[in-house]
Amino acid sequence: MVEIIRYGNFKPLGKQKKKSQIILTHTGRSIENYLASLSFRYNGKFDRIPNYVIKKNGEILQLLDNIEHTSYFKETNINRNGIIISLENLGWLEKQPLKNYYVNWIGDIYKGIPFERKWRDYFFWDKYTTSQIDSLEFLIKKIMDEMKITKEISGHNTKINGVEMLKGVVSRSNFDVNYTDVNPSFDFDKFRNNLEL
Repeated sequence: MVEIIRYGNFKPLGKQKKKSQIILTHTGRSIENYLASLSFRYNGKFDRIPNYVIKKNGEILQLLDNIEHTSYFKETNINRNGIIISLENLGWLEKQPLKNYYVNWIGDIYKGIPFERKWRDYFFWDKYTTSQIDSLEFLIKKIMDEMKITKEISGHNTKINGVEMLKGVVSRSNFDVNYTDVNPSFDFDKFRNNLEL
């Protein structure tokens, strides 16, 4: 059984007992930088806090209760109706000329072998780890059971018109073409099969 570790002392902007979506996102930076940004940006008043963060090693951090929300999205109803899970991931990557590594949008170095696929004007992507996906599957099953969320999944990362009306698991990239999370390295077919949806 995977352990869920309570992390930080983040304050919600509101609470809602009935939730209809689990929204997958990623951190866009290393876990250390991400958690520091959540804690210290705007003098500790940053209001885009996910409910959970899953580290590359599979460790699950709970930042907010399932019924709580912040202003992660601009649309209030999306925040109220969703439980946000953010996976540690650098996102899109660029190869550094004459170097043997890649960097993301803030200069974090990625020395591994990236996932390659052209999507939304980018070619290289940080991969999600097996440990992360295993922990994500565990967490989603737990949340669906506890919160009575419909056992459905969008099944892809492209924009869906009216996505806020869907029930179950969606990704941030389903809401807008400007979002790149979750990225193309996420295997939706395998994920759906493992969830047995």
